[in-house]
Amino acid sequence: MTSRSLAALVEHGSCYAGVLAEILFAVDRSYMMEDEFEGDNRPTATVTLSESNFGRYPMGNDLTRLETRFLGEPESVDKAKAAIGEALEAEEADELGLVTMILDDIDWDDEIRIFMEERASFSPDAMTGMEANLRFAGPETMETRIFGRLTAWQNWIFNRPNAVGEDGALQRYGTGVRGEYNMERV
Repeated sequence: MTSRSLAALVEHGSCYAGVLAEILFAVDRSYMMEDEFEGDNRPTATVTLSESNFGRYPMGNDLTRLETRFLGEPESVDKAKAAIGEALEAEEADELGLVTMILDDIDWDDEIRIFMEERASFSPDAMTGMEANLRFAGPETMETRIFGRLTAWQNWIFNRPNAVGEDGALQRYGTGVRGEYNMERV
Protein backbone atom coordinates (compact mmCIF):
# COMPACT_ATOMS: atom_id res chain seq x y z
CA MET A 1 0.00 0.00 0.00
CA THR A 2 1.43 3.34 -1.00
CA SER A 3 0.27 6.78 -1.97
CA ARG A 4 2.86 6.88 -4.73
CA SER A 5 2.61 6.07 -8.43
CA LEU A 6 4.47 2.94 -9.29
CA ALA A 7 5.72 1.94 -12.73
CA ALA A 8 7.60 -1.17 -13.82
CA LEU A 9 10.06 -1.02 -16.69
CA VAL A 10 10.56 -4.42 -18.28
CA GLU A 11 13.91 -3.76 -19.87
CA HIS A 12 16.16 -6.13 -21.76
CA GLY A 13 18.05 -8.29 -19.30
CA SER A 14 15.45 -7.86 -16.52
CA CYS A 15 13.83 -10.71 -14.61
CA TYR A 16 10.03 -10.64 -14.27
CA ALA A 17 9.35 -14.31 -13.62
CA GLY A 18 7.09 -16.06 -11.14
CA VAL A 19 6.74 -14.14 -7.91
CA LEU A 20 8.75 -11.23 -9.38
CA ALA A 21 6.14 -10.95 -12.15
CA GLU A 22 3.67 -9.98 -9.39
CA ILE A 23 5.40 -6.58 -9.42
CA LEU A 24 4.01 -6.01 -12.93
CA PHE A 25 0.48 -6.65 -11.74
CA ALA A 26 0.82 -4.49 -8.61
CA VAL A 27 2.02 -1.29 -10.29
CA ASP A 28 -0.03 1.42 -11.99
CA ARG A 29 1.65 1.00 -15.36
CA SER A 30 4.18 -1.37 -16.86
CA TYR A 31 6.24 -0.65 -19.94
CA MET A 32 8.09 -3.38 -21.82
CA MET A 33 10.90 -3.06 -24.34
CA GLU A 34 10.00 -4.43 -27.75
CA ASP A 35 12.56 -5.95 -30.14
CA GLU A 36 16.23 -5.05 -30.02
CA PHE A 37 17.47 -1.63 -28.94
CA GLU A 38 20.42 -0.22 -30.84
CA GLY A 39 23.66 -0.86 -28.96
CA ASP A 40 21.96 -3.04 -26.33
CA ASN A 41 23.36 -6.55 -26.16
CA ARG A 42 21.32 -7.72 -23.15
CA PRO A 43 18.88 -10.63 -23.60
CA THR A 44 15.48 -9.60 -24.95
CA ALA A 45 12.96 -8.63 -22.27
CA THR A 46 10.57 -11.40 -21.26
CA VAL A 47 7.87 -12.08 -18.68
CA THR A 48 7.43 -15.63 -17.38
CA LEU A 49 4.38 -16.67 -15.37
CA SER A 50 4.32 -19.50 -12.83
CA GLU A 51 1.73 -21.19 -10.61
CA SER A 52 2.55 -18.57 -7.95
CA ASN A 53 0.78 -15.95 -10.08
CA PHE A 54 -2.52 -17.80 -9.83
CA GLY A 55 -3.46 -17.98 -6.17
CA ARG A 56 -0.51 -18.05 -3.83
CA TYR A 57 -0.51 -14.30 -3.13
CA PRO A 58 -4.10 -13.00 -2.97
CA MET A 59 -4.82 -9.30 -2.61
CA GLY A 60 -7.04 -7.75 0.04
CA ASN A 61 -10.06 -8.47 -2.18
CA ASP A 62 -9.28 -12.24 -2.01
CA LEU A 63 -8.40 -12.31 -5.73
CA THR A 64 -5.00 -12.69 -7.36
CA ARG A 65 -3.50 -9.64 -9.02
CA LEU A 66 -4.22 -11.19 -12.41
CA GLU A 67 -7.86 -11.88 -11.47
CA THR A 68 -8.14 -8.26 -10.35
CA ARG A 69 -6.45 -7.03 -13.54
CA PHE A 70 -8.89 -9.07 -15.64
CA LEU A 71 -11.94 -8.44 -13.46
CA GLY A 72 -14.99 -9.78 -15.31
CA GLU A 73 -12.78 -11.49 -17.93
CA PRO A 74 -12.09 -15.00 -16.58
CA GLU A 75 -11.12 -16.13 -20.09
CA SER A 76 -8.16 -13.70 -19.97
CA VAL A 77 -6.97 -15.31 -16.72
CA ASP A 78 -7.26 -18.74 -18.39
CA LYS A 79 -5.24 -17.56 -21.41
CA ALA A 80 -2.52 -16.26 -19.10
CA LYS A 81 -2.56 -19.50 -17.12
CA ALA A 82 -2.05 -21.46 -20.35
CA ALA A 83 1.22 -19.54 -20.84
CA ILE A 84 2.80 -20.68 -17.53
CA GLY A 85 6.50 -21.36 -17.99
CA GLU A 86 6.81 -19.61 -21.36
CA ALA A 87 9.26 -16.72 -21.68
CA LEU A 88 6.85 -14.19 -23.20
CA GLU A 89 8.38 -11.44 -25.30
CA ALA A 90 6.76 -8.02 -25.65
CA GLU A 91 4.10 -8.79 -28.27
CA GLU A 92 3.00 -11.97 -26.49
CA ALA A 93 2.86 -10.23 -23.08
CA ASP A 94 0.90 -7.36 -24.61
CA GLU A 95 -1.50 -9.73 -26.36
CA LEU A 96 -2.20 -11.43 -23.01
CA GLY A 97 -2.70 -8.05 -21.31
CA LEU A 98 0.21 -8.55 -18.90
CA VAL A 99 1.81 -5.15 -19.53
CA THR A 100 0.37 -1.68 -20.07
CA MET A 101 2.39 -0.79 -23.14
CA ILE A 102 5.20 -2.16 -25.30
CA LEU A 103 7.64 0.33 -26.76
CA ASP A 104 10.40 0.21 -29.32
CA ASP A 105 13.72 2.00 -29.04
CA ILE A 106 12.36 5.09 -30.81
CA ASP A 107 9.53 5.69 -28.33
CA TRP A 108 10.94 4.25 -25.07
CA ASP A 109 12.59 7.32 -23.54
CA ASP A 110 9.87 9.78 -24.59
CA GLU A 111 6.91 7.68 -23.42
CA ILE A 112 8.49 7.02 -20.01
CA ARG A 113 9.30 10.73 -19.63
CA ILE A 114 5.75 11.75 -20.57
CA PHE A 115 4.26 9.32 -18.03
CA MET A 116 6.52 10.63 -15.26
CA GLU A 117 5.75 14.27 -16.11
CA GLU A 118 2.02 13.52 -16.26
CA ARG A 119 1.99 11.93 -12.82
CA ALA A 120 4.17 14.68 -11.33
CA SER A 121 1.63 17.28 -12.52
CA PHE A 122 -1.28 15.83 -10.49
CA SER A 123 -2.20 17.08 -7.03
CA PRO A 124 -0.63 14.77 -4.41
CA ASP A 125 -3.99 14.25 -2.72
CA ALA A 126 -5.71 13.41 -6.00
CA MET A 127 -2.96 10.90 -6.63
CA THR A 128 -3.53 9.36 -3.21
CA GLY A 129 -7.20 8.77 -3.98
CA MET A 130 -6.48 7.47 -7.46
CA GLU A 131 -3.83 5.08 -6.16
CA ALA A 132 -6.18 3.71 -3.49
CA ASN A 133 -8.89 3.12 -6.07
CA LEU A 134 -6.51 1.33 -8.43
CA ARG A 135 -5.13 -0.93 -5.73
CA PHE A 136 -8.44 -2.03 -4.24
CA ALA A 137 -10.64 -2.90 -7.19
CA GLY A 138 -12.97 -5.87 -7.24
CA PRO A 139 -15.07 -7.44 -4.51
CA GLU A 140 -15.22 -5.43 -1.32
CA THR A 141 -13.82 -6.99 1.84
CA MET A 142 -13.14 -5.48 5.24
CA GLU A 143 -9.52 -4.90 4.17
CA THR A 144 -10.49 -3.08 0.97
CA ARG A 145 -13.00 -0.95 2.89
CA ILE A 146 -10.38 0.12 5.40
CA PHE A 147 -7.45 0.69 3.06
CA GLY A 148 -9.18 1.57 -0.18
CA ARG A 149 -11.92 3.83 1.03
CA LEU A 150 -11.69 4.86 4.66
CA THR A 151 -7.95 5.36 4.95
CA ALA A 152 -7.40 7.04 1.61
CA TRP A 153 -10.47 9.19 1.35
CA GLN A 154 -11.28 10.08 4.93
CA ASN A 155 -7.82 10.27 6.43
CA TRP A 156 -5.50 11.12 3.56
CA ILE A 157 -7.64 13.40 1.46
CA PHE A 158 -10.56 15.02 3.25
CA ASN A 159 -8.48 16.07 6.26
CA ARG A 160 -5.71 17.75 4.25
CA PRO A 161 -5.29 21.44 3.48
CA ASN A 162 -5.09 20.64 -0.25
CA ALA A 163 -8.71 19.55 0.01
CA VAL A 164 -10.31 21.44 2.91
CA GLY A 165 -7.99 24.41 3.39
CA GLU A 166 -9.11 27.93 2.56
CA ASP A 167 -7.93 27.54 -1.05
CA GLY A 168 -8.38 23.75 -1.19
CA ALA A 169 -10.16 21.77 -3.88
CA LEU A 170 -13.34 21.12 -1.86
CA GLN A 171 -13.69 24.79 -0.90
CA ARG A 172 -13.44 25.82 -4.55
CA TYR A 173 -15.47 22.96 -6.01
CA GLY A 174 -18.09 24.26 -8.44
CA THR A 175 -16.62 27.78 -8.59
CA GLY A 176 -14.59 27.18 -11.73
CA VAL A 177 -11.44 28.12 -9.82
CA ARG A 178 -8.80 25.45 -9.35
CA GLY A 179 -7.67 24.68 -5.81
CA GLU A 180 -4.19 25.70 -4.73
CA TYR A 181 -2.11 22.67 -3.84
CA ASN A 182 1.05 22.15 -1.90
CA MET A 183 2.77 19.90 -4.43
CA GLU A 184 5.42 18.80 -1.93
CA ARG A 185 3.07 16.92 0.37
CA VAL A 186 1.97 13.33 -0.01
